[in-house]
Amino acid sequence: MNNKFTALGISSRFTETLQEAGYQTPTKIQSSAIPDLLEGRDVLGVAQTGTGKTAAFGLPLLQRLASANRTAKPRCPRALVLAPTRELAIQIFEELSFFAKGTSLRLTSIFGGVGQNPQVKKLAKGVDIVIATPGRLLDLTSQNHLDLGSIEILVLDEADRLMDMGFIRDVQKIIRQTPRSRQSLLFSATMPKEVDKLANEILNKPKRIEVAPKQVTVEKITQQAVMVDSLDKRPVLISLLFKDEVTKAIVFTRTKHGANKLAKQLNNEGISAEAIHGNKSQNARNRALQNFSNGNAWVLVATDVAARGIDIEKVSHVFNFELPHEPESYVHRIGRTARAGASGAAVSLVDPSEIKRLKAVERLIGFAIPRENVDVSSLPARSHVAVVQPATVNANQSNAHQSNSGKRSRRRHNTRRKVA
Repeated sequence: MNNKFTALGISSRFTETLQEAGYQTPTKIQSSAIPDLLEGRDVLGVAQTGTGKTAAFGLPLLQRLASANRTAKPRCPRALVLAPTRELAIQIFEELSFFAKGTSLRLTSIFGGVGQNPQVKKLAKGVDIVIATPGRLLDLTSQNHLDLGSIEILVLDEADRLMDMGFIRDVQKIIRQTPRSRQSLLFSATMPKEVDKLANEILNKPKRIEVAPKQVTVEKITQQAVMVDSLDKRPVLISLLFKDEVTKAIVFTRTKHGANKLAKQLNNEGISAEAIHGNKSQNARNRALQNFSNGNAWVLVATDVAARGIDIEKVSHVFNFELPHEPESYVHRIGRTARAGASGAAVSLVDPSEIKRLKAVERLIGFAIPRENVDVSSLPARSHVAVVQPATVNANQSNAHQSNSGKRSRRRHNTRRKVA
């Protein structure tokens, strides 16, 4: 049981899940917000992504709904989380779903750009929590597929982005459809006049919590962006993994399905890999981490939610097979290497559709990541591809390169065994 979260009021059904996910010490916003939220108080949080705010509002939200021991009626959710983008809505949905897996609570995400019928069917069966973007949510309420009259808890996440994207009127329409007796939470990275005005309108004597962003980069990590078309990512990744200096690597994907698929493909190429994500059982997660920790697998393919709290020494490289939607997640990812005073390297495979994400990361960390290109014009059937070396390699990595011949030989032996 995680006693530090227990001291905040989180029950054992959730602390066990937190333990499983590697949560050990509450962040500042979690320590500040959780006790008040469990008591039903409104909260105004000034905090960026990456400070732990999803768990800060998600854990009390789930615990309060679960303890009430009620079932949501069809089309009438009990809690609503509004997010500015589809990507953030999906991310929140996945994290809350992971926390809620020990409960009978039902969750769904609602956003535009896809057909509404699957979303309508889920609402018709009854869901406790809806995570939504404003436009599609209003579409469904106008069609009577959704009734917000039973909302007990309302969360506005990244309120400044909701304002910047022109959702202020939609948000106001949505709020008017919810009961005044609800508990309300508003989180924003900044507090422009529009957000401050909205907070005054919807919050009742809130507790205000301000959290400074975490350190945005790790000095001992050599960072590199490999520019590559999407279809060439897998063979390029394989060629990078077989480089001598790569002794233990974590590869990040955006989805659970993508993690499973990539791990299978790597194993088919003779690379001993394990996948870890929120849908894995506790036994499967423990087995994957143990195999990775003891060297039976030297590659771990992971999603952001599942990798939170992983603290395994001697991870030489982190690879971003896909850049995350939120730039702060990039910092969290690359922090899995260079642990315990060691050095490390982070390599991102960036296709043309991800250039904006790369630039967002660079704005956050405050410098341009060196870009490299690969030559895939003569790519044979097997994944041998000439890769341009990183512009800088620190001394520790160079020393590691000199001492990895035994590891390289063992890896080749494993490859022959896998493909035999």
